[in-house]
Amino acid sequence: MSAELEQEPAELDRLAQRWLAAWTGGGSFTSCSTGDISYEDPLLRVPLTGIDAVETHSAQLREAFPDMSAEPTAPTLFRGELACFAWQLSGTHRGDIAFVPATDRQVCVHGLHYVELSDGLVRRARGFIDLYEAAVQLGLLPESGGYGQAAMMLLRGFGLRL
Repeated sequence: MSAELEQEPAELDRLAQRWLAAWTGGGSFTSCSTGDISYEDPLLRVPLTGIDAVETHSAQLREAFPDMSAEPTAPTLFRGELACFAWQLSGTHRGDIAFVPATDRQVCVHGLHYVELSDGLVRRARGFIDLYEAAVQLGLLPESGGYGQAAMMLLRGFGLRL
């Protein structure tokens, strides 16, 4: 194995660290993204384009979760120009987000960003997070497996399942 191949995973892990730091306010998206970055996640209705748009989105998340922290949960997976950053996000919901008013509850959820790289920077990214688990932790939805979830499934037309 060449020295170049041995260093690539470490470089991608450093890129993932800069990416997470940008989300939590400890860094800048200019250090880890191309200027024309395209970004989407389950909290957005339409994909975002450009560093300013992604920074605005992350600033809104930081306002809702001012003590937000994110940590990698696995080494970066990659093949060619594609990579996957796995992380865990935690914070206290102290500000409104979308239509949800602050709950002052703690949230701790796992997520992923699938990214496409260009010249060692993130050019496209798609985030995934378990919104159901986040909503349960915020007190917005019933816990999985309980009577509350069974009632919700019944109302949605899935029948009675205990």
